[in-house]
Amino acid sequence: MENFLVHNKNTREQMLDDIGMSTIDDLFAQIPQTAVPVDFEKEIGKAQSELETQKAVKNLAGKNNISLESFLGGGCYNKFTPACVLQTAQRWEFLTAYTPYQAEISQGTLQVMYEFQTMICRLTGMDIANATVYDGATACAEAILMAARISKKSKALIHANINPEYEKVIKTYAWAKNIQIEKFSDNLPSDLSDYACVLIQTPDYYGEILKTPELENTLLIVSTNLSALSILEPPKGADILVSDVQTLGIPQSFGGPYAGIIACKEKYMRQLPGRLAGRTVDTKGNTAYCLTIQTREQHIKREKATSNICSNQALMGLCAAMYLTVMGEKGFKDAGYLSAKNAHLLAEKLQAAGAKIETKNFFNEFVFSVKDADAALKKLKGNGILGGIKLSDTQILTAVTEMNSDEGIEKFAKMINN
Repeated sequence: MENFLVHNKNTREQMLDDIGMSTIDDLFAQIPQTAVPVDFEKEIGKAQSELETQKAVKNLAGKNNISLESFLGGGCYNKFTPACVLQTAQRWEFLTAYTPYQAEISQGTLQVMYEFQTMICRLTGMDIANATVYDGATACAEAILMAARISKKSKALIHANINPEYEKVIKTYAWAKNIQIEKFSDNLPSDLSDYACVLIQTPDYYGEILKTPELENTLLIVSTNLSALSILEPPKGADILVSDVQTLGIPQSFGGPYAGIIACKEKYMRQLPGRLAGRTVDTKGNTAYCLTIQTREQHIKREKATSNICSNQALMGLCAAMYLTVMGEKGFKDAGYLSAKNAHLLAEKLQAAGAKIETKNFFNEFVFSVKDADAALKKLKGNGILGGIKLSDTQILTAVTEMNSDEGIEKFAKMINN
């Protein structure tokens, strides 16, 4: 237990000396002074007891407005989550301080991973899927690195209308691996032989459902919305498919945690990052589950791993698997149908109110134009509606799901009309 003893003065001084510093304050010297409270009591109040702190926090929480009807999207959506999903996921057997690091010690964890992978394959039409990476953005970036390893090429082409947050993560990963990222809008270059891959998002960031191209000289990566696949066919021609599973029973939670998936053709599975669970039989002929394709060192040995930061979001994968199980095929399709129906209903009403619908073919998200986006969003919020994401002075990106009521849609359109 010596490793868990608190550091004493001599230990701290030795550690500081080893990194060439004299005091602990030297460690934080690079932090701008404007970010450091000068007067702690003035900034955060005087010290309080635990009881007093609990009361203060509850009072602050009571000021939150949780009655607003949300039409926010852009990669994070207000979707229905059956009560049993979170109730089960929060049991102590599943809810750990950290994602199950040694998945192979639990047959239950491995079975959940295996069932999750199977569901994703059925949903996407791909041969094999991993048991999650960090989120949709890192799934895109990891897929490009995967394509670069397969093709031995260091250039990638991405569509201009992908989620801007995804693009930032892609460029960060690519910079570290010396992969050149280029963008295209409408037409692909005639010669793609120098590119490791082409990445397209459909529906794209603006909600437009894009037709995926047929490629011969490069790999096609498709980023998609798994909920859209409830009523839409899986994108055709994909060598690698990526997505975020947030829409599958995972609350928005102020931006996370979520989980990403990467699915691919079988011939590329040994370059697939993230955990992979397989089903087999033991020496007695009983069903058994195990990590497969990759060695255990995949996740801890830097020089041999396909990825060193593809954090396995096992708990989020469990939520998604339970969501699909509880909803069933019919319930999943019904939720997708309601989202699409509500979105097209709102678009029709907005158009009738004088707004211009910029997105032609969409599932549940679209762009519309008004004279003043700031004024429109402010008015909507004042009337209990989060209307969407401002894209420009005149354009708003709005998303509609099964959670939006007919009354909310009607009220939204009237606010634009007035």
